[in-house]
Amino acid sequence: MKLTEEMLIAVLMGGPGAEREVSIASGRSVVQALGARGYRVKGVDVVDTNPELPEGTGLVFNVIHGTFGEDGKLQSYLEALGIPYTGAGVKSSEVAFDKNLSKKCFLEHGVPTPASEIVNCADGVKLPEMSVPFVVKPPREGSSVGIRVVKNVSESMAAIEKASRFSSDLLVEEFVEGRELTVGVLNGEVFPVVEIAPPEGEWYDMETKYPWLSGKEVGSQYTCPADLTPEETSIVQAAAKKAHDALGIEVYSRVDVLLNSFGNPYVLEANTIPGMTESSLLPMGAAEAGYSFGDLCVMIAEISLAARP
Repeated sequence: MKLTEEMLIAVLMGGPGAEREVSIASGRSVVQALGARGYRVKGVDVVDTNPELPEGTGLVFNVIHGTFGEDGKLQSYLEALGIPYTGAGVKSSEVAFDKNLSKKCFLEHGVPTPASEIVNCADGVKLPEMSVPFVVKPPREGSSVGIRVVKNVSESMAAIEKASRFSSDLLVEEFVEGRELTVGVLNGEVFPVVEIAPPEGEWYDMETKYPWLSGKEVGSQYTCPADLTPEETSIVQAAAKKAHDALGIEVYSRVDVLLNSFGNPYVLEANTIPGMTESSLLPMGAAEAGYSFGDLCVMIAEISLAARP
């Protein structure tokens, strides 16, 4: 199937999860970009797990970040309706979204990633065997939701308790000191590396990613291409591509990587529905590769349709 100007593209945004407002910003940007290119496009604000699609929808452009949009549930819903959609399929979405499953996949495929353990708090909050510093992550939340960095033993129990409100099977990772980087992958092409610099004394969480959500004046700063040596760039891009391929992700993703002072990369996760405003990180890398935001939106739509007959 090919993308045509007559085809109705429904851009699904919002969703029931914690990243709703960010998703709406992404959706509006995609609607504007595709409309400016002459495509028939309609934005759909999704509020539950049973979205109503416009009659005659030929393609769903999915920009629902996190819960429902990124975890395979929307993909399964659309496949049952026989409607093609952008991005990763059901299985790869499920695995990439679940940090415990993706960690297992990374280890099986030799993807460099921080040491970790799963802490089961189903029968009560318990501490990990890993010594501090470590990072506590609810496995099925996006965009740093519920993540806690623990650098002192005295903080451990409170961090585990707070994270366990999101899930009982927590991923605890070794804390890796390093440069925060992210890399877009589209149809096998690896984009230039973006470096993320949170405000001094803070780390890359929801507030520093999206300061407008919490009323903060200063958020993280971004540099693309990242100030890396050619060798460092190749190492980081290779690690990102290996993670993308290991998870079996179709069409595109944005992979988060730490690079320590010894030049060793550590893959944290792959985002199958990354931010899609013109200032988001995937479009930033695409722009450095020579693709405008409109180009990127059209390419995602075309490649997704070609992959789903």
